[in-house]
Amino acid sequence: MKALFALNPYLWRYKGHLILGILFVAASNILAIYPAQIVRSAIDMVGDMLRLYELYQGFAIEAFLNSFLFQTLVLFASLVLGAAVFRGVFLFLTRQTLIAMSRRIEYDIRNDIYDHFQNLSLSFYRKNRTGDLMARIAEDVGRVRMYLGPGIMYTLNTITLFVVIVSTMLVVNAELTLYALLPLPFLSYLIYRVESIIQQRSEKIQEQLSTITTFTQEVFSGIRVIKAYVKEKASAVKFTEETEDYKQKSLRLARVDALFFPLVVFLVGMSVVLTMFVGGRKVIAGNLTIGNIAEFIMYINLLTWPIIAIGWVTTLIQRAAASQKRLNELLAQESEIKFIDSSHQVKEASIAFKDVSFTYPDTGIKGLENVSFSLKPGQKLGILGPTGAGKSTLCALIPRCFDPDFGEIVLDGISLKQYSKSSLRSAIGYAPQDVFLFSETLKGNIAFGRQEATLEEVREAARWAQIDESIMGFPEQYDTLVGERGVTLSGGQKQRTAIARAWVRKPKLLILDDVLSAVDMQTEDAILTQLKHYRQENPEVALIMVAHRISCLQDADTILVLENGKVTERGTHAALLEQKGYYARIFEKQMMENQMTTS
Repeated sequence: MKALFALNPYLWRYKGHLILGILFVAASNILAIYPAQIVRSAIDMVGDMLRLYELYQGFAIEAFLNSFLFQTLVLFASLVLGAAVFRGVFLFLTRQTLIAMSRRIEYDIRNDIYDHFQNLSLSFYRKNRTGDLMARIAEDVGRVRMYLGPGIMYTLNTITLFVVIVSTMLVVNAELTLYALLPLPFLSYLIYRVESIIQQRSEKIQEQLSTITTFTQEVFSGIRVIKAYVKEKASAVKFTEETEDYKQKSLRLARVDALFFPLVVFLVGMSVVLTMFVGGRKVIAGNLTIGNIAEFIMYINLLTWPIIAIGWVTTLIQRAAASQKRLNELLAQESEIKFIDSSHQVKEASIAFKDVSFTYPDTGIKGLENVSFSLKPGQKLGILGPTGAGKSTLCALIPRCFDPDFGEIVLDGISLKQYSKSSLRSAIGYAPQDVFLFSETLKGNIAFGRQEATLEEVREAARWAQIDESIMGFPEQYDTLVGERGVTLSGGQKQRTAIARAWVRKPKLLILDDVLSAVDMQTEDAILTQLKHYRQENPEVALIMVAHRISCLQDADTILVLENGKVTERGTHAALLEQKGYYARIFEKQMMENQMTTS
């Protein structure tokens, strides 16, 4: 139960629902015992009336006795019906308070977890699988809700009903109460044992379901690769193996589940048999009436579900505790990136790296080592280097997707750590190397960079990125759905959409991380020309461009060559050619390739 203490603030938030729920449960259970007492009185009265009939048979009073019996039975039936109706009303109110409370808390918990996930750094997502995180926010929260709703409701119901009924039974006859209740603790224990087995097997089923979900998600996300390598059959075989395992585990659970109701029926039947046997002897002895026997049998039936619920709720609480423990572990994780509330605003994109070093914490791979440079408003910084040199790492450090281990990054002369999240990131237009498009319209994907952007502003950004003409050629134009991860678009179209998304923000610092690699030379030249015009019209905008093609970087004010996380060369295009290093070799190689292509 310790893990579930984390839910106390939510219960306190909805304490009004909880208190009303307790009152409604108590009221419904008090009303539950009245029909049994009315039935007892009715049976005893009928017995007494039969004896009176024998005495006054053939007398004038016989008609009066008939009328009196009929009217009394109608009254008793009305009282039973009234008690049932009012109990039904209170049961309805119980669910409208306690179950509604659990749904509201479920809503709050899911939103809190989602907000927490969004505030965690990228290193968290490098260590956790998406399928597992989805299971936490869906399945685990669902199990916690079962504790907050049915768990609390049935616990309250069991306690109040048990107290009310047992105290009433003890008043009638303590010995018969003992015999009537004798099988019920065994029933509760056996149900608990069966539910424990069910829980263990259910856990394995959920784990297997998570495996199937993750596998299916990866297959559908990478369907192009699977088709390209003709792996459909191998994928189907693997899926069949996983689902076969799921089927076998489900069948094992079904076999145990099949024991549940036969066990309940047997032990409840034993309780009824004991009540009738012991009670019958007491009726013969004159210590009880037949109405008392009927009353006790009704009490046993009323207690059956609450006693069963003890085992069921215990298992339900165990599941909820295990799920809440996992949620607590996730919620306890804090982002390494700490933002503060600050009034600092980015006025101009004057950025400087001062001996910045960074190592990925989850892998130990060194991303950058003692990198230093400065970039003033209106300038362009080009970055070139082999794969794994640290180019994308450098770009990711600027919006604080990661923080450097050593050194400092300053913007407008102020450390990045002194800016709030919104003021820092709203000043940056970032198009990462790994382009991600959401499964919605092209307009929505571009406007994601600035939600309030109008269609004309979206089209303007698309024209800058040389994607407007392609979009207008689609049947639905800007309302075209791009599919999951932009699967319906080509690589170049996705990159240009990402550029437009960054452009529409009208940022002070524009970061393009190798987002021209999939476009043709003609489109590349057009985009670079538009970039040049844009910078001329907006002289305060700074540009950082990562590229493998030197044609993208030639006009840069400064070009950095990164190798193994270190700056090995820096300078203008002409200065780097004179150094005869990595940059010059790549330039000569690309010039030869261009000549061969044109010839």
